[in-house]
Amino acid sequence: MSDDSRELGVELGGLGDDLKSAEYPMSEAELFDQHGDKEIEMGDETATLEELLEPLNEDEYESADEIKQAIMNMVSDDAIGRKNYSDRTPPAMGEDRQDEGAPDQEGQREQESF
Repeated sequence: MSDDSRELGVELGGLGDDLKSAEYPMSEAELFDQHGDKEIEMGDETATLEELLEPLNEDEYESADEIKQAIMNMVSDDAIGRKNYSDRTPPAMGEDRQDEGAPDQEGQREQESF
């Protein structure tokens, strides 16, 4: 597994390399025939490529990057881990960081990402 097979909590494994070496444009049917049963790890969950991308009902994909972007658009927030978390930047002086959906962030408890 290459080091770049994980992005934003999504693990493509060998699928990333397979998509890079494929010929494009590729129809959705060809994509699912060739790679639809490949598993994608998203945090604690897994799904097949077909399960993730079937709702998009695309006719054709022009590149591996387009497929990867479609995958990233379809995974839930659970794949990225803890929301509003960064181990790189401490809070600024006087900044009070709270987890999404905290008491002072009304209306965000049910917020979804698309």
